[in-house]
Amino acid sequence: MSVLRSNSEIRVKRLLVIFISCLLLGLVVVAGHNEGFCRVTVRLTDAETGKAVPGLIRIIDGEGKSIDPRMITDAQGMPKELLSRGLGIKEESSINHWWVINGPASFLLPREELTVEAFSGLETELARTTLDLTDHKSAEASIQLTRFYNAAKQGMYSANTHLHLMKLSRDQADRYLTEVPKADRLDMLFVSYLERADADRDYISNQYTRADLEKIGKASGTVFGNGEEHRHNFAAQGQGYGHVMLLDIPRLIRPVSIGPGIMKTGTDGLPLQRGIDQARRDEGTAIWCHNTLGLERVANQVLGRLDAQNIFDGGPHGSFKDSFYRSLNTGLKTPFSTGTDWFMYDFSRTYAKVTGPLTARSWLRSLSAGRSYITNGPLLEFKVAGKEPGDSINLDQPGSITIEARGIGRVDFQRIEIIQNGQIIRSQACHAESGHYLSETKFELSLTVPCWLALRIPPPPVKDDPELKDSVPSNEYGQPLFAHTSAIAVEIGGRFHFARDVANELLTEMRTNLRTIETQGQFADDTEKSRVTDVYHEAITEFEHRIAKANGH
Repeated sequence: MSVLRSNSEIRVKRLLVIFISCLLLGLVVVAGHNEGFCRVTVRLTDAETGKAVPGLIRIIDGEGKSIDPRMITDAQGMPKELLSRGLGIKEESSINHWWVINGPASFLLPREELTVEAFSGLETELARTTLDLTDHKSAEASIQLTRFYNAAKQGMYSANTHLHLMKLSRDQADRYLTEVPKADRLDMLFVSYLERADADRDYISNQYTRADLEKIGKASGTVFGNGEEHRHNFAAQGQGYGHVMLLDIPRLIRPVSIGPGIMKTGTDGLPLQRGIDQARRDEGTAIWCHNTLGLERVANQVLGRLDAQNIFDGGPHGSFKDSFYRSLNTGLKTPFSTGTDWFMYDFSRTYAKVTGPLTARSWLRSLSAGRSYITNGPLLEFKVAGKEPGDSINLDQPGSITIEARGIGRVDFQRIEIIQNGQIIRSQACHAESGHYLSETKFELSLTVPCWLALRIPPPPVKDDPELKDSVPSNEYGQPLFAHTSAIAVEIGGRFHFARDVANELLTEMRTNLRTIETQGQFADDTEKSRVTDVYHEAITEFEHRIAKANGH
């Protein structure tokens, strides 16, 4: 026993010597590896108040290339890295060159002359600071950010209505949800549950309860809401009944995903309308996803089941004219909303006007009323005869109204455009104003017939659409700029705008969608089939009635 104890002690001592030697060697290697680097501490502050603000930075070398800040250790000697704004986004994109700063941050940079760019949300100018680190082992930089707009002062609060996260650890997801909305200055964020056979095991956002989101909200200063993406596809991807966000719901509405196309089991025997109706009974909100994608979209609009419609959430799927304009031209007043689907790859957000405390419920009610606009860059202001988006104006007889429009943003957005019944009636180029861009106009519009009016910037191009082929500027994350208000309706003598030709197109679309479902759907019996097709029969009948009424029958 004494021999064994002696050998054990020898082995322990040898292992201890080896460990200490490796540790010392590692420190020497790290020290040597950090030769030629400077430890830089960066702070972002508000230029007016001097207070610290969250935001993002990008570091550029003398050749104009973005470089990554090196990892350092924190006060406890633990490794710490800045959070990449492009976490979770694999493809090469400008967003991967930006880093989140939510307080003083220290990191290692090469000892050379570098430029640091910084901004905070959408309401500050881009700041640039040159750092000559050539002969320095440490340096500090306090970067002042100039704010050119304050949406909250006007009661406008921003939200991303569509977000999921996957393939992250819980710690990574917690940090992402805490830091990214704060740096982007997002007021509200809806994190939604999503199901797909097998793949959803990697959907980390599915793990968050309402209590979890409330806790993260307190840490980030962002109001968090919950929801689910209720959906159906005939195949794994592509067309089906569609996808709809059910937000601020007290419980999941099951099945979350419908049919064998997504879940590899079951039938196509449930319409999305069933889930939408349950959400609305639970005082939730229904927002259609992905613009024109989905056969059931128009039917649910006609039957008044949708509170809003997302566009640019994970892809364009057409443009404004393919959905929003057609709806408004037939009296369907479904306002636009937007989000980002998988990760926050863009600034995409909806601003809605809220009076009183900001909650998920108060914000969603404002969205449903159309007191809103969407953007991933420029901020918009729009008034018609003193009224704002979501309002209606009723003139006793034809006359003139005053239109006031304004766009303001960090990036050159080219111009603002006034839209009447889907057509541009006035545009105004923007101009540089200090470190941002501004466009504004005020004019009198003579009206002889009812209409709807809205404000936008030039929309992004759409593949194979000759009317939307011109490129538009991109924001700091490399995404093409968009911005569009909800509409203001103008009635004359109690009559509202109704385009019969567009109504007939939507009627034909619903009939075509019905035939598609009858041929592609997998149903257990006629009862299941009727449960789905009755949605279309009801909507078609209702819309035929509206068209007949508009024709004076």
